[in-house]
Amino acid sequence: MKPRVPILQGGMGVRISMSGLAGAVANAGGIGIISGTGIPIEELQAHIRKAREITKGIGYIGVNVLFAMNDFARTIKAAMQEKVDFIISGAGFSRDMYGWGREYGVPVISIVSSAKLASLAEKLGASAVVVEGFEAGGHLGTDRPLFDILPEVVEAVNIPVIAAGGILTGRDVAKAMRMGAAGVQMGTRFVASVECDAPETFKQKYVDAKEGDTVLVKTTVGLQGRAIRNRFTDAISGDNKLKIEKCHDCLKSCSYRFCTLDSLLKSAGGDVDNGLVFAGARVHEITSIQPVQTIIDDIMKEYREDISAD
Repeated sequence: MKPRVPILQGGMGVRISMSGLAGAVANAGGIGIISGTGIPIEELQAHIRKAREITKGIGYIGVNVLFAMNDFARTIKAAMQEKVDFIISGAGFSRDMYGWGREYGVPVISIVSSAKLASLAEKLGASAVVVEGFEAGGHLGTDRPLFDILPEVVEAVNIPVIAAGGILTGRDVAKAMRMGAAGVQMGTRFVASVECDAPETFKQKYVDAKEGDTVLVKTTVGLQGRAIRNRFTDAISGDNKLKIEKCHDCLKSCSYRFCTLDSLLKSAGGDVDNGLVFAGARVHEITSIQPVQTIIDDIMKEYREDISAD
């Protein structure tokens, strides 16, 4: 499978990249990703069907599922039953998902942060890997920059490698492709889009962000996460704990220092001061909310100009 443009939209949860964004990216020639994390199975299935309606069955739609979630297996199998074009998973490693992929005939892509993990994913049956650097938003698996890791991963595997973390412009895409990437994954850039499923307050938080406004927080998954600094990140800085009103029992392993899911649902509901607003390190470079087609057209124009200058 090969999309018209080498851009895979990152799966962003909770309820940030759903059918609206995924469908728009697929229609613009990229690969759209619905985040299956933190939502009921029925809601996920409805969004997969809605995305298919938006794309009229043409274009690629995948589902991203966080390995750390308790309902990981049920969510992946439900998405596979809907015949999504592929599954992508990060924040941990599942050997079982490759077997499920073979059973349902759905390719599985792993998000990795090292050549060693990329090689393991290939051996287990991954169709491709996304190598994500330290610049990414959300949960991080490394403290190394993308372009340090990318050549090592490209050399280590024979499956397609997709570069992610801090990719924002056509020049970034060209650089990744020159280093051997088959394409790129972009999440942060698509949040500030007309079609993104996030509330307007969430999108505006991205546009208003200044350089240095992102911070690393230790989430209850056990990984560092990159988010835009706000009242909530200040409250959980260091080892500070917040009272959990109601435990969702959503994670396989949780530190119970605060509720990651609740904080993501809060920001997805529009309260961007008292919830987690995950974003990449270069969010401050985004200055306006644009249609997805415009974003992709601008990136590809810059990409072609950069490539033709060689």
